[in-house]
Amino acid sequence: MKGILGRKIGMTQLFDDSGEVASVTIIEAGPCYVTQVKTEDTDGYNAVQVGFGEVPERKLTKGQLGHLQKANMPALRTLREVRLSGDPEHALGDVIKADVFAEGELVDVTGTSKGKGFAGTVKRHGFAGGPKTHGQSDRHRAPGSRGAGTTPGHTFPGAKGAGQMGNKRVTVQNLKVALVDAERNLIAVRGAVPGPRKGLVFIRTAVKA
Repeated sequence: MKGILGRKIGMTQLFDDSGEVASVTIIEAGPCYVTQVKTEDTDGYNAVQVGFGEVPERKLTKGQLGHLQKANMPALRTLREVRLSGDPEHALGDVIKADVFAEGELVDVTGTSKGKGFAGTVKRHGFAGGPKTHGQSDRHRAPGSRGAGTTPGHTFPGAKGAGQMGNKRVTVQNLKVALVDAERNLIAVRGAVPGPRKGLVFIRTAVKA
């Protein structure tokens, strides 16, 4: 499985080969450094740890710096571990760039969605709300009944209601890579990806392609 860390730049439009316009998200992907390689013999499972985003050393803890210096790596803000089903293909110190993916490939993009704060049921879950006529005054966006009365006398766990909306780990699957610019470390994927501008995202080979 291929994967790379990046930052969401924003959305724009591109024309495909047939002349149709497509909405795409531009992602600054890499360069990522392989900071640790785990194998079944040494750690009990196969994985590769990748780092992204060079920062001044003062912005990391001594533990983080020691871990990176042991592998002769620069100070990196973000570290992510990618589990592998087979033997790791990368070695310690390898650099992964945007050209790890090619145009036309399908990828999954994982990020943290925008936090919307405390939201009601109409905004959070798409409830219809109450009727807006016949004397209704304050029920237009109310959730209505969430369960029976006497029996069971309570609402069941997991019932949809008002609460924190967004700020969750979200994966969008099967997005097609529309453009790869290895020189500028840019990848464009068709459609939207989770998170705000400059939000951290992880791009990997689509698991359900």
